[in-house]
Amino acid sequence: MSVTIYHNPDCGTSRNTLAMIRQSGVEPTVIEYLKTPPSRETLEQLIAAMGISVRALLREKGTPYKELGLADPKWTDDELLDFMMAHPILINRPIVVTDRGTLLCRPSEAVIDLLDAPVGRFVKEDGEVVEAR
Repeated sequence: MSVTIYHNPDCGTSRNTLAMIRQSGVEPTVIEYLKTPPSRETLEQLIAAMGISVRALLREKGTPYKELGLADPKWTDDELLDFMMAHPILINRPIVVTDRGTLLCRPSEAVIDLLDAPVGRFVKEDGEVVEAR
């Protein structure tokens, strides 16, 4: 199975998601999107594959979201994409791409639905136990 994760190693949700993928027996392609941001075309493809709006991919916490006034509904999808390209930290994470689909894995256990051999039991960094469904 081919798995790609758009990952931020400073994000606990992203680290937990990556650990679940690895525990399932897969070594994914890891793209640290803050170091290597996706192109605008790739970002548009990811959003379409997830079936979400551009706005739904915006991250608020720990970003310039508030300072840029991005809560204002006046911003078009194209403008929001421009902001994400200029400030990749605005892209929410982790995004996981597999043959089964593409998801924003928040919470991290959402990745279970994308894996051929999901983990049976996983303990997150904060001690929360995740059981495969």
